Amino acid sequence: MKYCRLTLLFLLVATSLTAQRPERLNAAEIYQAIEKLNVLGSALYVAAHPDDENTRLITWLSNDQHMNTAYLSLTRGDGGQNLIGTQIEELLGVIRTQELLAARRTDGGTQMFSRANDFGYSKHPDETLKIWNKDEVLADVVWAIRKWQPDVIVNRFDHESAGRTHGHHTASAMLAYEAFELAADPNVYPEQLKYVQVWQPQRLFFNTSWWFYGSQEKFDAADKSKMVAVDAGTYLPLRGKSIGEISAESRSMHKSQGFGSVGSRGETMEYLNLLKGDFPADKNDLFAGINTTWTRVSGGGPIGDLVKKVQANYDFNNPGGSVPLLMEVLKNRSCRGARRLLEAGKALRNQTDHRQLSRPVL
Repeated sequence: MKYCRLTLLFLLVATSLTAQRPERLNAAEIYQAIEKLNVLGSALYVAAHPDDENTRLITWLSNDQHMNTAYLSLTRGDGGQNLIGTQIEELLGVIRTQELLAARRTDGGTQMFSRANDFGYSKHPDETLKIWNKDEVLADVVWAIRKWQPDVIVNRFDHESAGRTHGHHTASAMLAYEAFELAADPNVYPEQLKYVQVWQPQRLFFNTSWWFYGSQEKFDAADKSKMVAVDAGTYLPLRGKSIGEISAESRSMHKSQGFGSVGSRGETMEYLNLLKGDFPADKNDLFAGINTTWTRVSGGGPIGDLVKKVQANYDFNNPGGSVPLLMEVLKNRSCRGARRLLEAGKALRNQTDHRQLSRPVL
């Protein structure tokens, strides 16, 4: 508990002293932050490069499902092409890193990286893992799982596609597949346990689509008994945008690769093939059967009840009126929820007294 208090004090000081431009949230965005505050579920999306991520699914998980969602890009994209300048290799990696961070600021996710080097196209994952040094990059994936503590991991690529596609892509899926259990083993990379705890995710999915089957007709005919199907085309009235429109804005941050896209509205199905873990009882809910409420934290039930009260009494014409109740929530905080409580409180303080606060760095 002592360390929890010290961590909370550090975050409060850090947010008060930094000189970055403060985030200015409107009343609707503050309410969404409070909604997110009452959901403790988390997801980790894994792929090889910047722009590999499915921004639509990340946007949906973060903004519609209110899950803590992160994207682990194993590389920083050093081996790609540059459509906006002459920078290549390491300098291009700097650009693409910033594009990923901009994408996450847009879609509400968090960005993570490994030490893997993007050395250009690779024909086979064996070659990729040799050049990357498999043990080192696997350690990074295990670290990311232990640090983020995802309930659900989603691979962008097929771990069984060796020799049929980009070696980096297949390798990213293979590493996540292997790390799924390793992250829970205290004998694996024990040096990490000075800073993080072991963690066992509950489900691992492959975010498949017709593209991986070669055609829409083949995908329609495929066995979907182990697939979860979700509609990621939700419209968010408080934002005045659909998930498709927000995700297109996020995708358009990948300017050096020319990956801008036009937003859309309407049903957009995403399919996730279960690779490990128990299959959800509800085939339309990735988190079915997983406790994503405050009751998963010891003594957290009252916190959830208080946040519900904040939601029920929220006044869009006076967001600052929620501060007293949020302070009650803060008094009942836990370490796991401290960062999210700070973010919600920070947004309200910005709205009411315009103090120069900035987002804590993860």
